[in-house]
Amino acid sequence: MTYFAFLGAVEHGLVFSLMALGVFLTFRALDFPDLSVDGTLPLGAAVSALLITKGVDPYVSVAAAFAAGFAAGAVTALLNTKLKILNLLAGILTMIALYSVNLRVMGMPNIPLLGYETVFTPVESLGISPQFAGIVLFAFFTVAVCIFLVWFFHTDVGLALRATGDNMKMVKAQGVNTDRMVFFGVALSNAFVAMCGALVAQSLGFADVNMGIGTVVAGLASVIVGEAALSSRTVLRAVVGVVIGSLIYRLAVAYALSVELGPVKLSPGDLNLITAIIVIFALTFPGLRKKLGGLKS
Repeated sequence: MTYFAFLGAVEHGLVFSLMALGVFLTFRALDFPDLSVDGTLPLGAAVSALLITKGVDPYVSVAAAFAAGFAAGAVTALLNTKLKILNLLAGILTMIALYSVNLRVMGMPNIPLLGYETVFTPVESLGISPQFAGIVLFAFFTVAVCIFLVWFFHTDVGLALRATGDNMKMVKAQGVNTDRMVFFGVALSNAFVAMCGALVAQSLGFADVNMGIGTVVAGLASVIVGEAALSSRTVLRAVVGVVIGSLIYRLAVAYALSVELGPVKLSPGDLNLITAIIVIFALTFPGLRKKLGGLKS
């Protein structure tokens, strides 16, 4: 792996950790398999790119993408809680609908951002090179979201949300409105994913309607790898583990794409195969570690 490939992997690991934290919020904390994130990520990119081309401040466009993602997640939650549609199907329906919504927002399949000011412009004006501007900015966003989530999970609402994911019937018997917990958790999760999409679009220099394909798989891979690398005994360890998992996942993908085995060389088209192998390894690693520990003792 080259030096620039390493920096690129770290940059992608940090920015996509925002998406992974959103997936963690629904998948682990709320026990809600939400597939709408595949549509929410390009929604955030579409909203941000459209506003930037209209002359809106890039940071304001990120906030607008956050709000758009919150609204999209709210739709998924309402389909599940009010219309009693299975959570998995509710996410799929929202994801399908968002494809058309994203095309409507952009007015075309792709919006280039070359020549426009982005969130990186103020950072680069401080004298930070473009190779490190993304890492610095994305690290700031990641730390801010991690601090917020650790604080939030210790609030009354956060505790009720986690309890809803553990045992919804018991929490409902205690008088907690579980529908509100699902609504807020799914909406907040998609808001983080859309914010990630806005930052990714500005990093890549374009927004594309197909850029969300495989988002949920990559998010789940980051969460699972993070849990294998760092046990989630506390909220802080669980949240930090997701970020570490995202970094490991992106570095592993970058390394795999740089390996040549004789005439065989992996290409970006093999990304799904690489992801599957990484997830299988992460899922079996705790069991292998326990067996090896038992053999040593």
